[in-house]
Amino acid sequence: MSDLPHENDQPDPLDGFDEIIEAETTRDPDLAVIEAGSRTLRTQGGPAHAEAPARPADPEVDKALREVEAELATRWGETKLEPSVTRIAALVDVLGEPQRAYPSIHITGTNGKTSTARMIEVLLGAFELRTGRYTSPHVQSITERISLDGAPISAERFIETYQDIKPYIEMVDAQQEYRLSFFEVLTGMAYAAFADAPVDVAVVEVGMGGSWDATNVIDADVAVITPIDLDHTDRLGATHTEIATEKAGIIKQGATVIMAQQPVDAAQVLLKKAVEVDATVAREGLEFGVLARQVAVGGQQLTLRGLGGEYPELYLPLHGAYQAHNAAVALAAVEAFFGVGALRADPLDIDTVRRAFAAVSSPGRLEVVRHSPTVVLDAAHNPAGARATAEAVAEAFDFSRLIGVVGASGDKNVRGLLEAFEPIFAEVVVTQNSSHRAMDADELAAVAVEVFGEERVQVEPRLPDALEAAITLAEEEGEFAGGGVLVTGSVITVGEARLLLGKG
Repeated sequence: MSDLPHENDQPDPLDGFDEIIEAETTRDPDLAVIEAGSRTLRTQGGPAHAEAPARPADPEVDKALREVEAELATRWGETKLEPSVTRIAALVDVLGEPQRAYPSIHITGTNGKTSTARMIEVLLGAFELRTGRYTSPHVQSITERISLDGAPISAERFIETYQDIKPYIEMVDAQQEYRLSFFEVLTGMAYAAFADAPVDVAVVEVGMGGSWDATNVIDADVAVITPIDLDHTDRLGATHTEIATEKAGIIKQGATVIMAQQPVDAAQVLLKKAVEVDATVAREGLEFGVLARQVAVGGQQLTLRGLGGEYPELYLPLHGAYQAHNAAVALAAVEAFFGVGALRADPLDIDTVRRAFAAVSSPGRLEVVRHSPTVVLDAAHNPAGARATAEAVAEAFDFSRLIGVVGASGDKNVRGLLEAFEPIFAEVVVTQNSSHRAMDADELAAVAVEVFGEERVQVEPRLPDALEAAITLAEEEGEFAGGGVLVTGSVITVGEARLLLGKG
């Protein structure tokens, strides 16, 4: 199924996976092969702190940034789409095709895209490449979406980039049936900023889907598909097959596809598209994957199988089995970018890989922002993400009583989200963030009562009040009893909580 060559003197890529696959005896055998994963251990730890940019300190710069944000806010938001790349193609055309000035790694999937992008960025930077990273949505500041050399661009540079391309945006607006959307403008800004830097490689996360996503005017040498699940079903389709068909659109002629563990029906779609465009495929659980993982203080210790061999004793300062799998995907993507497994058989320098993974951060992903009681932030916003988070919390923390603070978007499967957290939440405080997409706290509470029972649900429409209530409930266990708080349900909820709790 894969045409990645392996030299006779290199370790067999299937060694070490047989035991993992054979252990998956309770599931469909095909699914077990594709989703072969590692075992987990339980202990206590705490993720590394990571910062997101705050508002500019200079009042004039802050005013200028707010003006740009206000102009962008007049455009279609990220939930209103006219599925095509016509407008963004017109924009990059008048900009001189900046996205073709550098090679790129393109990332799609349902969960894990941003964390994987951050890992890829850090790995590439460790090998002395200048990187540009485009991800969405942002946790606290819009400038987070466009990063150079591992850091969000400055507010000044963000403003300058917008002003530079604004005349071209207006030109395209005048020619198209619909104006460029918020996301399309930001995508054009990112590609222009990367070309202007210039970067050696761009790491680009899709906004939604793949084929008609605004980012898909690039022809990436490496296409990364993180795990696919049901999300945005009103736009992408109601089945894994339909969603995978849309996401397969980022696989370009002759590219290398790094495919995370997938449902069988999704994997079939992705593999078929790869064959159609003569792309090379590397699959987690076969050509690469997680060979071993052990929970460590502040994260986990990993042994990964890459396209060029084993990479032992990797420390990753992030919690959860899903982050270990993200790390395997990121490593394989960087190997593929450097030609490992195709043009060369030797692995990447192990010491450089170790330094890179040890420096990874992912704000708002199982991030501890307060102690006594411990408050953890996680941006899970769909059932699959919530299940992975719940599993990671149970593995990495030893909470005697965990209180949830949940603020979700109205267009999400909130029942599935709450059901995933029900086993680990002693009580849940439902709230809402400031976004117009936020689900009304009373509506969310009605669903929560059906899932948790009335006695376990508290309603606090204002997020500051919800945080205070949850912390009070956790403190009822006593200072040394191990109560904790998990804030989740939306990236926006997490970002606002992060600010309220003094981060950034």
